[in-house]
This record gives sequence, C-alpha cells and structure tokens, in this order.
Amino acid sequence: MSAVTDPVQLAEPPAFRRDRLVHAWIGVKALSDAGDALWTIALAWTAVQIASPAVAGLIVAAGTVPRAVILLFGGVIADRSDARRVMLLFNVLRVGVLVAVAAWVLATPPTVAVLLFAAIAFGVCDAFYEPSAGTIARQLVRASDLPSYGAAAQTASRLGTMAGAALGGVIVAHAGLGGSAGVNALTFSLVVAFLAIWLRPRFRLARADRESTLRGIGRGFAHLGTHPTTRTLVLALSGLNLAVGPAVGIGLALRAHDEGWGAQAVGLFEALLGLGAALGAVSVARWRPRHEALSGFTALVVQGGGIAALGIGPVWTVGTAAFVIGVTAGYASVLLSATFSATVDTAYLGRMGSLTRLGDDCLMPLAMAGFGMLASATALWVPFAVFGGAMMALMVLPLSNRTFRTMSLRSPA
Repeated sequence: MSAVTDPVQLAEPPAFRRDRLVHAWIGVKALSDAGDALWTIALAWTAVQIASPAVAGLIVAAGTVPRAVILLFGGVIADRSDARRVMLLFNVLRVGVLVAVAAWVLATPPTVAVLLFAAIAFGVCDAFYEPSAGTIARQLVRASDLPSYGAAAQTASRLGTMAGAALGGVIVAHAGLGGSAGVNALTFSLVVAFLAIWLRPRFRLARADRESTLRGIGRGFAHLGTHPTTRTLVLALSGLNLAVGPAVGIGLALRAHDEGWGAQAVGLFEALLGLGAALGAVSVARWRPRHEALSGFTALVVQGGGIAALGIGPVWTVGTAAFVIGVTAGYASVLLSATFSATVDTAYLGRMGSLTRLGDDCLMPLAMAGFGMLASATALWVPFAVFGGAMMALMVLPLSNRTFRTMSLRSPA
C-alpha cells in the first residue's frame, strides 16, 4: 500500500548501507539522546536535593502537561512547514534554555522555580519538535529502507540513552546542574550544526493547506474518520505503552518487594528489558520479515503474554519475561514505525504522529493509577494478567485487517 500523497524525490538516495549522511544523522541524534538522558538524571537528582519528594515529582513531570496541550499544534506545524527548519528553531531554543539554567546556577543555588522553568520549557519545545522530527525519516530514505533506518536509529538511540544515564550521575555529582546543562547544550549545538550545514531532505512531502491551527487539528481528526487503515494504526500505536508501561514501571518493583528479591532484582529486570529491546531492533536489519505490519503486530501478541508472565513464577521466569518483552518491543517498534511512516498520507504525518504520542501523555497516568489500584484490591498477578490480556486483545483489530496482513514495504525490484 502506498501513501495517499506520495513524496516527490528531490535527490537519489544511496543504498542504506552506504548512506553516510543518514548514518551521521543517526549518530548525532544518538549523541543528543545521551545528553537528554544525562540532563534528566541531573534534573531529578537536583530536585530531590532541594525539595520534598512530592515537589520533586511535580518538577520531573512538569514538562508532560504543556507537551500534551501543545502536541496537536506541533503536528499541524509539522504538516505545513519545513520540518528541518522547525527542528532547527526548537533545538536553538533548547540550547538557550540550557545556557540560561547554567548561567543562573553559577550565580545562585538552583531553586524550584528554575527547575520548573527548565522542565516546562523543554516540554513546550518537545511538543513542537517531535512531530516534525517524526517526519524526517520519510524525507531521507526510500519507503523500502524505513525498517533498516528504524533499526539503526532505535539501536543507536537506546545505546546513547544508556550511556547518558550512566554518565549523568557522575557529571551532576562533580559538576552540578550547571555542568550537566552545559554538556546537554553542547550535544544540542551539534544537532543544530548538523541540521543547518549538512542535513538536506531527499524527498519533498505534501504540505497541508494554510488555515487556522484549530481547523487544521479538526481536519486531522476528520482524516482518521475517512481513512480506516490510518485510524487502525493510530489507535493501535497509541495504546501500546499503556499496557506495558505500568507493568514495567510499577509492577516489577511491586513483585520484587513482595517476593523479597530486593532493588537489585528490579535493576536486573530493567537491564534485561533494555538488552532485549536493542537486540530486537538490530534483528530487523539482519532478518527483516516480508510483511512488516503482520510481524510487528504478531510480536505484540507475544509481548502481551510476556506482560502476564511478569506476575507469576520465580525470579528467573520474571527475568525471562522481561527479556521477551524487550525483544518484542524493539522488534515491533521498528517495524510498525516504518509501516506508519510509509503508509500515512504525508500531508497528515505530523498530526497522526502527534495523536500517537498524545496517548502516553494523557492516558499513562490513568493507566499507572489503574494498575496500582488493581494490585491493591486483588492478588498481584491480576493486574499483570489484565494488562497483558488487554495488549493481546488490542492486537485483534490490526491482525484482522487484510491490508496489514498482506502489505510489504519492500521495493518491487
């Protein structure tokens, strides 16, 4: 299946394995992800040093509210503006925020107000940046190369995030919040330089009509109503993290506490998840399936079983289930992201991407609370079974769709 409005090729992309420009962009983006992870650690650590646990939690979560409010506006801008310029602008603003924070904490100790300013400012920038960044893959590589691009990009991003998190504690301990802000500002400056000097799209996407932002948002929802394949993809992708997020974020800690395994077991489970996700993403590049959507959604059925398995058995079975969840998450994420980018009408790609991200920001707190309430009111295995079963049930809709069962992104040649 092709997009409703196909991109116009501006330059011939080389074969992905020889595409030095795209490889460099993936590396620069991974470096930026490392800086983000480092900054997140620094923000959280500083918050717990200067404020109560409740206020620290508010600071860390402060960016999600403006991001959720503004994401749909960011999607409209992504669909009618030059994505590279939007990314460039908001990365410059991120650098400005980080430099301002670094300068402030050099002059005076960090305060709650400064941390809230930084978290909210980053949330606003994310809301405008992410929808445009979500369209850049479609502008750089052929549709048939999107799975390879996704495998490389997600693997690099995960490695960058792990390295940044590992360094974050060391840097904030020795250089404080100002040093951490400075390091992250440097990584964003490299992204700005790469976007401004080297990165140029090879495909021009269809642009949305110039109209009021609210009308553009409404037109995006209307597009869902008239394009059932896109609607199914958006609904399925919007709900994925709502099943696995609470099971991993809350459930693993509850199991380790109830069984007396200790905090080290939670760390081991998280490491197995991360390792599995990296291997799952890499496997797509080595053993790419013929029908990407079918394989991706099938993997998520297996993931639902893994979520349920987290709630039962000894420590080694929980570790195995965590690894399986990681593998299926990495594998499915690459395949379904590629399917999404290749099949959604390019004039609506930013808005549809915003809708899939909105599910996490708006519904994840409710999903977390629901998991916790079920765990308190019933046996601990019940919420794992409910959330795992919900994941498997959610996959019935796309797997019953003939288009997803038969579509392939491979080039006819």
